[in-house]
Amino acid sequence: MTTVTSPLAGRAIGLESVPDPVFSGAMVGPGTAIDPVREPSEAVSPVDGVIVSLHPHAFVVVDDSGHGVLTHLGIDTVQLNGEGFELLVGKGDTVRRGQSIVRWDPAAVEAAGKSPVCPVVALEATADALSELRDSGDVKAGDSLFLWK
Repeated sequence: MTTVTSPLAGRAIGLESVPDPVFSGAMVGPGTAIDPVREPSEAVSPVDGVIVSLHPHAFVVVDDSGHGVLTHLGIDTVQLNGEGFELLVGKGDTVRRGQSIVRWDPAAVEAAGKSPVCPVVALEATADALSELRDSGDVKAGDSLFLWK
């Protein structure tokens, strides 16, 4: 069982509320989303594991069970070409839950005309593999979002 924790402070809103059909339709996988606090912050790892994919706007950490968790910082933020994002680790690095991965500013993303909402997705999982899914209420970085069996 993997506990996936929030990479950011904000409000849990659930994937169906993400303003992107690929995420809201759970095409990438099940999970939830965070509407982040509008202040400069650091997105942290939601699990212990290895960084297998790393971009300024998104990262994937795979834990010892082989569970890959995608954190996507905002919607259509790839179009910002890394502007306003600072990588704090490298691809292939082993990270601990709560370790800072990317420094960014959700307010600047919003000012650039993009949604700062952040999907947190269990890659290659089925919806019934997740339990205790958090899709409402305020969360702090490190609060539990869901369990993945």
